[in-house]
Formats: sequence, structure tokens, C-alpha cells
Amino acid sequence: MQDSAFLDWIRSTFVLGIPLWSLLVALVATVATYAAILLVLGVLTHRARHWAGQSHSGVAATVVDVLEGTSRLLMLVVALLVGASFLDLPGRWESRLSQLWFVAVALQMGLWGMRAIGIGVRHYLARHGSSGMTQVGASATLMSWGLRTLLWSVILLAILSNLGVNITAFIASLGVGGIAVALAVQNILGDLFASLAIAVDKPFQVGDFVVVGNVAGTVQMIGLKTTRIRSLQGEEVVMSNTDLLKQTISNYRPMRERRIVFTFGVAFDTPAEQVAAIPGVVQRVVEGLPQLRFDRAHFKAFGASSLDYEVVYIVEDASFNVYMDRQQAINLALLREFRDRGVQFAFPTQTVHVASVPELRTAAPDAAAGGTGGAGGFAAAPGSAAPPAAPV
Repeated sequence: MQDSAFLDWIRSTFVLGIPLWSLLVALVATVATYAAILLVLGVLTHRARHWAGQSHSGVAATVVDVLEGTSRLLMLVVALLVGASFLDLPGRWESRLSQLWFVAVALQMGLWGMRAIGIGVRHYLARHGSSGMTQVGASATLMSWGLRTLLWSVILLAILSNLGVNITAFIASLGVGGIAVALAVQNILGDLFASLAIAVDKPFQVGDFVVVGNVAGTVQMIGLKTTRIRSLQGEEVVMSNTDLLKQTISNYRPMRERRIVFTFGVAFDTPAEQVAAIPGVVQRVVEGLPQLRFDRAHFKAFGASSLDYEVVYIVEDASFNVYMDRQQAINLALLREFRDRGVQFAFPTQTVHVASVPELRTAAPDAAAGGTGGAGGFAAAPGSAAPPAAPV
């Protein structure tokens, strides 16, 4: 009798116009839903953590971090909305509950997105932060800010659209404003994106020796807008990142060895036996020096004033100073070898062949006898002998 009376009391009691029985059912549904959500999240997190431990996958670790960022408060709101669906509410409240469902889910997706962006930015800093690029931190901050702004803008527009707000005009206004801003700062944005491209693609790093156009030097700093290069003459060259990436960049840091080609010439009167022996002499000289690898030496061509040879060898060191030291040693050794063999290096010469010499005009016989000379005659200058007369 007491149980029946208690049940009758529950059925007949109202709270704020809602039967107490319905409120108890909604409460039980809320608790059960919240417990089920926590259970599912726990199972998914445990599986993802096990997956990450077995495969050492970055994706699995990211999933674990994202799931651990689930808001317990929003899950409680979702559970309350589930429980509220068991209540006998007016029609306008049912539509409001569906909108609140969407708001709660959208906010939770935003929190997951924020977590994922934070993880991505941390991985970016860990990968590129040790490269010496000063723009890495600034570019990471810029990238994080841009992605977070885009994420929450999309979520906000989706929530407003779900609430019945016409966002078409708002999106059009944002588009026009964005285009105007982009046109106003297109050069700055171009340099910023070029800076991100340098940080991600790494065509060069701080400390690399590069040649860009007519500029050769060491990279001192890579900024958000410009890159600074210390040239061989000592001055600092500041180049726009956009203009820098438009040119061909020669980076000497990855170079492990140098391929050297040089030529020399010997005199044309060198005997043929000596001409044939010179490549072997060059080979012995190159192979006798450290850090060098001989490739080839050939009598290449008949030059304008020399017999031309071409020599190719490899310097097993990227240092320019090492290359110059070895080239100097080769040159000195060839000087000694050729001197001992009687071979002369060629130098620019020209031989002029005169086909004929014009005949010299002389004075008439009477002029030669002491006259003053007639027309076309020549008089001897004082203190000089008269030119001999032409034979008659």
C-alpha cells in the first residue's frame, strides 16, 4: 500500500508544471548518458594509447592528445540535453533543444580542433626550431593564430546559421573585406608565405654559403619578410623572401666534394713524344697529392698559339681554401716536371708573314752628284749619307 501511495504521489506531483515522474526519468537518462560518454571516451583513449605505444605513430599520439582534450562540462551539457528530450516540453522548447545540441557539438569540435592545432604547431617548432631560423617562432605563432581564427570563424558561422541567422550577407561582407585587405598587404603577405616556404622546404639555412644572382655570401638571418646575407666583401645584403625564391639559389652546404676542370698549353715546337707523355705526368702529379682523385687528362686541341690540354680531378673536400691549396701544388709540380723535361709552357705569340716590300724611291744621278735634286728627288739630310743611286 505504501509503495502504491508513493508511486501515486510521484505521478500526481508537478514541479514547474512538469510531472515529477518525467523529471526522475530525465535525471536517470542524464546520468546514464554521461556515464556512457565517459566510458566510450575512456575506451577510445585507451585503444589509441595502446596503438601509439605499439606503432609509435604520430597520428595515434595526436588522437590520444585530442581525445584527452574533451570537455567534461560540454559532455554534461549533452547528457542534460538527452535527459531533457524525455520531458514533455512545448514545441518551441523542442526546437531550442535541437539547436543547443548543435551548439554543444560545435563547441566540442572547436576544442578538439584547437587541441589539434596546438599539437601541430608544437611538432612544427620541434622539427624546425633547431635549424637556426629566427623566423620559425614568429611563423609558428602566425600559423597558429591564422588556423585558430579560421576554425572559430567557421564554427561561429555554423552556429549562427543553425540559430536561424541569415549569414549570407555577413559572409559576402567578409569576402569583400578580405579581398580589400589582401590587395592592400599583398607584398607583405607574399613575403610571409615565402618565409613559411623557406622554413618548411629548407632550400637554405642560417650559416649556409649561397649564391643568388650576383650575390655570394653566408646566410646570416631568415626573417618573416627579408633574408640577410653577408657577402664575401663584408657588407650585408638584405633580400626580400619573395624575390629570393624567384631566383635560382646555389647552396654549397650539401656539397661534399668539388669537380675541378683546368687547362694549360705548351709550345707548338714540343716533340710529339713529350706531347703524348704529358697526360701521364699530370696524372702522377694529381695522384701524389692528398684529398685528390684523378679523373682524366687529354691533349684537347690545337690552340691559336699552343697545344691545349684539359685536366679534370676531384677534391674530396668542399672547402674552397683546400681546393686552392691543391691547385697551387699541382701548378708548382707541373712547373718543375716540365722544366726537367725541357717542355715550355705556351704564351700568346703571333707570327707576321710579309708578302712583299715596296721599292724605295731614290734621287736622280745629277742630284746624287751634288745637285739640289729635281722634282721627286731626295736630298740627303745634314750629317747623313746620301742614298745609293739606282742602277741604270
